[in-house]
Amino acid sequence: MDRLTSMAVFVAAADLGSFAAAAASLGMSPQMVAKHVVFLESRLGARLLNRTTRRQSLTELGRAYHERCRVVLAEAEAADALAEAARAHPRGTLRINAPVTFGSHSLVPLLTRYLRDWPETEVDLSLTDRMVDLVEEGFEAVIRLGPLGDSALVARPLAPYRLVACAAPSYLAAHGAPDSPEALAGHQCLDFAHWPRGRDSLWRFTRAGDTVEAPAAGRLRINDFRALLRAALDGFGIVLGVETALRDDLASGRLVRVLPGWEAPSRPMHLLTLRDRRPTAKLRRFVDLVLSEFGPGGGAGR
Repeated sequence: MDRLTSMAVFVAAADLGSFAAAAASLGMSPQMVAKHVVFLESRLGARLLNRTTRRQSLTELGRAYHERCRVVLAEAEAADALAEAARAHPRGTLRINAPVTFGSHSLVPLLTRYLRDWPETEVDLSLTDRMVDLVEEGFEAVIRLGPLGDSALVARPLAPYRLVACAAPSYLAAHGAPDSPEALAGHQCLDFAHWPRGRDSLWRFTRAGDTVEAPAAGRLRINDFRALLRAALDGFGIVLGVETALRDDLASGRLVRVLPGWEAPSRPMHLLTLRDRRPTAKLRRFVDLVLSEFGPGGGAGR
């Protein structure tokens, strides 16, 4: 039997003066009321109520136990009320993980809007390109790039992570623009480094259903996109990056798109959460906002 339920039944029986009155109040049979009381007495190894066919009274232990049960039940109700309030109104700290580039360029503006809309919330955002474990590391939501394996998590698809290739006008003036993916072999390609692997990676481009894999050879490899972007703006080479991070520089002309007839690959992106039939309001509102901003109908490169 559930001990908390048995405590509530015992308190009702003590307050109302009989098993029959407690049963009527709680919507159960007098026999079930007796079972709950006997369950508690068996756990404690002592009698809580002195019972005869005509009356009942609390034992000395029963009086003390009755008072403590009232405190425990009141605390349980307060805890339930707190949980219900958390489900009804966003409050508390939300722990989120996202890839570094997407998080810094796209997610942070959304989070500041979220925090303005819900002033009783706080956000702890962890930016990393490694795969994290939601349960072990205590995250409530994770944005993940790439294909997903089998998982017990809830995966909500987001718009694909769109990439474009571009370079500074000064680089193109000095070295010319590649007219095909294969021509990248003669250029400095600024490569996002994932250690360990070979010195050169492959950039994939598609056009009219055809896919070409071009070696992205270059003398500079960095594991931070912001640093790669700085090198591209300095005119050192061609960078392949997400549209969101490059949008302002492309619009201003500080960078120019290369291979405009070719599409760089998109990477699938998902919002992952734990399975919960009654998620907190802070998480529900965050999920709604992410889906509205980055859902399949939109795009990470907006």
